[in-house]
Amino acid sequence: MDKEIIPIIHWEMETFSKQVLALLVFGSVALFPILLLPSTPSMWVAGMTFGYGYGFLLIIGAVAIGVSLPYFIGFLFRHKIHMWLERYPKKASIIRLAGEGNCFNQFRAIALIRISPFPYVIYNYSAVATNVGYGPYLLGSLVGMVPEIFVALYTGILVKTLADASHDRHSLSASQIIFNVVGFCITMTTTVIITLYAKRRLNELQREEGLLLQ
Repeated sequence: MDKEIIPIIHWEMETFSKQVLALLVFGSVALFPILLLPSTPSMWVAGMTFGYGYGFLLIIGAVAIGVSLPYFIGFLFRHKIHMWLERYPKKASIIRLAGEGNCFNQFRAIALIRISPFPYVIYNYSAVATNVGYGPYLLGSLVGMVPEIFVALYTGILVKTLADASHDRHSLSASQIIFNVVGFCITMTTTVIITLYAKRRLNELQREEGLLLQ
């Protein structure tokens, strides 16, 4: 941490103002998905710099753009996306699940897909291969991304706390250690439970769809 993370944090804080950092974070979270690049490190920076409140508002606004642009760009490559899905029938069945039923069913399926380990940037483009509407797609994506956003913000805050303690050459107090350990355990446990639930519900929806098609 002393040789890698702390220098980066200090360089970031000394080089950019909070306004510039906000623009960089917003821009990267909004545009990286178009290039199939991960935006989680930018969410860490949001946690380090802005905390939960402003950090969440900044990220959720950028996510709305980050999931919308690939959705509309994907229409230009819809035929190729269909060909790709034909080569991966298991993943295709999950993706097509989101396009079934009414708006609420689509919203629910998309939220579960976002919570599950299904690749975030891939689904942004492949969603257009289904009949899912933009409204359910956007709302389901925002709701489903909330757990990941809070985990990323918490990670950034935790890294900043540890980096500050290491730089100032003092140990964390007992209460700080307990708070960080308990917070980490709660965050990880909640994430695992939500992810497992989402995977189970997706499997149930797939089975229900299979029965209807028989």
